[in-house]
Amino acid sequence: MSLLRPLENPIGFGASDFIELTFAVLLVLLILARPSVESFARKLARKTVWCMLFLAALPVGLRLLLLPWFPVPTANVADDFSYLLLSDTLSHFRFANPPHPLHQFFETLFVLQEPTYSSVNPPGQGIALALGRMIFGHPWAGVALSIAAFCSLCYWMLRAWTTPVWALVGGLLAAIQFGPLNQWMNSYWGGAVSAAAGCLVFGSLPRLRETGRRRDAVWLGLGLGVHLLTRQYESTFLLLSMVLFFLPDLRRLARAAPTIVLVMIPAVALTLVQNRQVTGSWITLPNALSRDQYGVPATFTVQPNPTPHRPLTREQRLDYELQSAVHGKGADTIQSYFERLGTRVRFYRFFFLAPLYLALPAFLVTLRERRSVWILLTLLIFSLGSNFYPYFYSHYIAAVTCLLVLLSVIGLQQLSRLSPEASRLVFFLCVVHFLFWYGLHIGKQDFSVAMRRYETWDAINQGDPEGRISINRQLAEAPGKHLVFVRYFSSHTFQEWVYNAADIDGARIVWARDLGPMENAKLRSYYADRTVWLLEPDFRQPRLTPYER
Repeated sequence: MSLLRPLENPIGFGASDFIELTFAVLLVLLILARPSVESFARKLARKTVWCMLFLAALPVGLRLLLLPWFPVPTANVADDFSYLLLSDTLSHFRFANPPHPLHQFFETLFVLQEPTYSSVNPPGQGIALALGRMIFGHPWAGVALSIAAFCSLCYWMLRAWTTPVWALVGGLLAAIQFGPLNQWMNSYWGGAVSAAAGCLVFGSLPRLRETGRRRDAVWLGLGLGVHLLTRQYESTFLLLSMVLFFLPDLRRLARAAPTIVLVMIPAVALTLVQNRQVTGSWITLPNALSRDQYGVPATFTVQPNPTPHRPLTREQRLDYELQSAVHGKGADTIQSYFERLGTRVRFYRFFFLAPLYLALPAFLVTLRERRSVWILLTLLIFSLGSNFYPYFYSHYIAAVTCLLVLLSVIGLQQLSRLSPEASRLVFFLCVVHFLFWYGLHIGKQDFSVAMRRYETWDAINQGDPEGRISINRQLAEAPGKHLVFVRYFSSHTFQEWVYNAADIDGARIVWARDLGPMENAKLRSYYADRTVWLLEPDFRQPRLTPYER
């Protein structure tokens, strides 16, 4: 860190000086390279296939280059583990696993134990992870492939709305914003699968209205089907947006409807089959059954003897009351709804690089055009519709990511009509912003480590904040098969360690809740051939010790 102190480096620079110098160097280099870069970009932009391949490879390649310093992400949150269970289950070519005879030890977030042992999530993200697992040997490969598909399809979608060059600009914005440093690439709960589905839908709409070709109806049906497999509730917003788009010419939509419905049938069938296998009912969603069993949201308190209908914690009760207020009536409902809407505005920064805020106001100039009004209405539908949730994550509205990119591109186009240099400068600043933060992730220099914490929405895996990697390493180095009892402090909330493979009995490591010596004896007897451990994750550093009665 001494390098950052002006009196301790040869040129007397402090941290702000180094940052300003770096930005200046990158910007100057981009400006100097502009003529040759723009010439190459114009040629490339006209070659759709090559552009799509380039944009698919760019974010994945950049993330792979960071593997020496930031390896394949470790699952940390409940959603990660639930999707990994789903992918593991799908890898066995089924949607559900038989309930374990001692399932009370394996109760955990976002996982059903009865009537089957299953993830509560829709199958879309799980299918992507399962493909990565089966083809490349690791589920994270499915995450990388979904990012590649999204960035590639974002360019394809933009080609239906703008010129090839501006479509390439939008594709590059998507690759650097949602690529190697983004949460979607560095977690397992996804976002890119829904975003890719949105690209198929919103890229097909103008093509279908213009030409009425059957293949465009096929892409539209495919996009709707994939989105149904990932975000079922928000799929209603996609359908509403589609109807609004064709409102002046519903006959064209009616002609395409049989093809769209036919292409969607496999997605509907997969959803029904998952429902049947997991819940025992064709029409009961796994997530709905989970909410019935565990409350809203699906979680439970830490207690010695969990029961199927366990009381909610204080935090869960607040969430439940908030959701109840939203679905109630009266002034309090309206007030809470709009209060929540106001607090969520800041989360939309996830979808925009900071320099783009200079271009976004220019989009408002185009609201005299019907297409811009429709874009704004679609964004409002997703924003207002998702606001009925008592909580919000970016992947809830991932389907409109490409429209948010289009909004940025239209803003840059309008800005270029006023001043081409200003538009180029905003785009260059986006590239510089990315290159600066990406560069800081290469290596382990003191300056880089100190600065990374200030990057907005940076979600690349850094260190081992929860101690999971260390614990996993200890267990990996110990020979044989293991049973780990997890004992929480009374103050423990939400962060869960009890997650298991689809085949619990066949797994090398089995994680179980500590239910007390008498109850634990049942599981120890069941797994008599395993080394037994006690994990206490609520210490400052999680503590793993041999289990003693």
